[in-house]
Amino acid sequence: MKNPLASALFTSVSLLAVGMALPPTVHAATTEVPVIADGITGVVSGSKGPEAGVWVIVETEDTPTRFIKIVVTDDSGRYLVPELPKAKYKVWVRGYGLVDSKPVEANPGTRLNLTAVPAPNAKAAAQYYPASYWYSMIRPPAAGEFPGTGPDGNGIAPLMKTQQQWLAHMSEGCQLCHQLGDKATRELTDNSVEGWAERLRKARSEGDPAVGNLGHSYATDMQNNITRFGAARGLKMFADWTDRIEKGELPAETPPRPTGIERNVVLSVWDWANGNQIHDEISTDRRNPTVNANGLVYGVSPSTGYIQWLDPVKNAAGQIPIPGDGKDHNEYAYPHNPMLDERARVWVTDSSRGRQIASYAAKGVTLTAPLGVRAEYCTNEATNPYAKYYPMPGNNNSMAHVYDPATKKIDSIPTCYGTHHLTFGYDQDNTLFFSGDSNVAGWIKTKVYDQTHDLQKAEGWCPMVLDTKEKAAADGRITPDRTRWNAPGAPIDPTKDTRITGFLYGMDAHTKDGTIWYGKNNPSVPSGIVRLDRGLSPPETCKTEYYEPPQRADGTYAAFDARGIGIDTNGIAWTTFGSGQIGSFDRSKCKVMRGPTATGQHCPEGWTFHDVPGPKIPGAGNVSADWFYLNWVDTYDTLGLGANTPLTVGSNSDSLVAMLPKTNKIVHFTVPYPMGFYSRGLDGRIDDPKTGWKGRGIWASMGTFPVWHQEGGEEGRGPQIVKFQVRPDPLAH
Repeated sequence: MKNPLASALFTSVSLLAVGMALPPTVHAATTEVPVIADGITGVVSGSKGPEAGVWVIVETEDTPTRFIKIVVTDDSGRYLVPELPKAKYKVWVRGYGLVDSKPVEANPGTRLNLTAVPAPNAKAAAQYYPASYWYSMIRPPAAGEFPGTGPDGNGIAPLMKTQQQWLAHMSEGCQLCHQLGDKATRELTDNSVEGWAERLRKARSEGDPAVGNLGHSYATDMQNNITRFGAARGLKMFADWTDRIEKGELPAETPPRPTGIERNVVLSVWDWANGNQIHDEISTDRRNPTVNANGLVYGVSPSTGYIQWLDPVKNAAGQIPIPGDGKDHNEYAYPHNPMLDERARVWVTDSSRGRQIASYAAKGVTLTAPLGVRAEYCTNEATNPYAKYYPMPGNNNSMAHVYDPATKKIDSIPTCYGTHHLTFGYDQDNTLFFSGDSNVAGWIKTKVYDQTHDLQKAEGWCPMVLDTKEKAAADGRITPDRTRWNAPGAPIDPTKDTRITGFLYGMDAHTKDGTIWYGKNNPSVPSGIVRLDRGLSPPETCKTEYYEPPQRADGTYAAFDARGIGIDTNGIAWTTFGSGQIGSFDRSKCKVMRGPTATGQHCPEGWTFHDVPGPKIPGAGNVSADWFYLNWVDTYDTLGLGANTPLTVGSNSDSLVAMLPKTNKIVHFTVPYPMGFYSRGLDGRIDDPKTGWKGRGIWASMGTFPVWHQEGGEEGRGPQIVKFQVRPDPLAH
C-alpha cells in the first residue's frame, strides 16, 4: 500500500506547480472511514476479507434527472463517495469476480459497510466483463486467405486485399455505431447465418427516440457493410461467434480490477437527452477550460435534430430544437459535433439535407425538393480568391449552426464545403476550422462573421495539395495553377505538386504555429494524419503535408484505422488507431518533408506506437478487440494526471483511456454502470481552480446509436453523460 503521507506531499507539490490549491482533504490511512456530511462511506468485505478494487455505486432518482456516483475501493476495501446532493440513494457493489450485491438504501452522512457477493461460477462472473473480452472470441479469416476470391472462392470479397482491411472493416463497418460483444449483440435467439442476415435487415420504426426517422437508413448501412466483407463469409464469422457463446464458451481472459491511480477515480453519471442518441458533447472552450465554469454541458443528437444540455449543478437536463425548412424544429437536422467559443456560444456542424434524402431513399421514396444549393460565391472565380484557387461547385448538404445562450437563438450558416467536426484556432480572428470534406479543409473567421455577417469575407478553404516537386523546383510553395497538380492517385510527376483526397475526420489546432491537423480515416488502411499550414496569404500560401503509419516489409502497417488527432503544447501529434495503438508523431524528426517521395511513407522516424492493454483479436497479431474512436490531449491537466496527457475512449471497453505523460503507462478508468459506455468525443473543464481535483474534470457522453443496447435495455433511459475526476487517493474528499 502506498504511503499516504508521501502521496499527500507529492500531491501538494504537483498542485502548487500548476497553480492549484490543495484539495480539501487527503486522507491518512485509518481502519475506519470517517463520516462526511455530503458523502457515504464504509468498507466492502467479502468471504476472504476486504475487497480491493471493486466499485461502489450509488444511484438516486430523487433528482430532476437520474444521478449516479461511482468510486473504487482502496487496498483495505474502504470507500468514500463524496459530494452527493441531498437524496435517498440505492447503494451496491459491483466488481470483477463478483455478482452485484443487493442494493441497500442510504442518505448522505452515512457510514455503510457492504458485503461483496462472489460469482457462483465463471459464466456469472463474465456477464460483467467489458464487451471487448467477448469480442476477442471472434475468429476472422487468417492472413493467408487474402486477397478475397469472391463467392465462388473463399467467400471473401475481392476488394478485401489484406487481413488488415478486413479487421479495419470490423471496426469502421461494425463498431462504428455500437459495441460488439455486449449482451445485446452476443446473445441472440437465432445464431445461424440466416438469423444474423435477418437481424441486419431489421429497422427501428419511424420516430424512434434514439434514431428518429433514420432506422431504415441505418439498417441499409448494416446490410451494405456485411456485403463489403463478402456477405456469406462475414455472416459465417458472426454466426460462429455467437453460436460458440450460446454453447457455453467464455472469454479466455479475465479483466483486471482497477489498481493504482485507477482507484482514485470519481465518476458522476447523469441521464440526459430523452433517449436520443448523442454523438459528442462539449463543456467549455478548449482554448480556455475556465470558460462556462459550472455551466451547462451540451451535446448533439444527430438522428433527431436537437442540441441537448445538462445542468450539473441542478442535476437537470433538457433540449434545444434545431430549426430548419421553415419549422421551429427540423427533425432531419443532423448535428454531428459541438464546440464552445470564448463567449460560451455553441457551434454545431450539420449535414441534414443528405440524411433527409438518404432516409427517404431507404424507404423507396424519392424527394423532389432539391438539396441546399451552395452560395454563388463558392464558385465565382472573379470575386472570390478561394473559388479562383479551387471552386466548390454543385449542391451542398452541410452547414453550421451557432446557439447563443444569452439570446436563446440559433443562427444557421451555409458553407461551401462539407462539415463534420470543428475546432477553434488560436488566431486573432477566432477562426473555426471544419473537417468533413474529402477535397478541402474549410474555415469561418468567426470574429469577421460576427462583425459583418458577410460569409464571403469570413469563409475560406484550401484543397489538400502536397509539395511534391523535385528538389530543383521545390521552393516550399504550392503551384497556384491547379491544372499543374498531379491528380489524386495518379503517378507522381516530379515537376508538379500533388492533390490528395480523403475524408477528414477528427481535428485539432496547434497552439503556436497556426497549423491545423486532421485524422484522414479513409482508406482506413493505412489512414493517416494531415497537416494544413494556411501561410500568410491563403489560399495561395496553403500547404499540406500527409503522414501515414509506416508500412512493414511484408506489406502490413504498424498501425491502421486512425480517426482522431490531438496536438500537445510541444507540437507532438497524437492519434489513436482502431488497430489498438496510441501513436505519437514528432514532425521535427522528419528527414524529408517535401519532394516526390513526400506522399505519406516518407517519415517513419517521426512515429512512436504504444499498444493499449486489453484482449486481442485471435490470429490478428496485436490488433485489439477494443476500438478507439476519437482522442484528445489534456493540455491543461483538467483530469489531474499532468499537462499534455493523451486521452481516448475505449469504445468496446467501457472506459476512458489515459497515457500517463511521465511514464507512458496506459491506464483505464472504467464506467461499470450502466454497462455499455461507448463514447466518441471528450473534453475537460475547470469549474474552480482553487479547489483542486474537485473543481475540474473530464466530460464524455455515452454515444452508441442503439441506446437500447446498454444495460437496462429499453428501460435503460440512456444515454448517460459522465464526469471523470481523479483525486489524490481513494478516500480524498
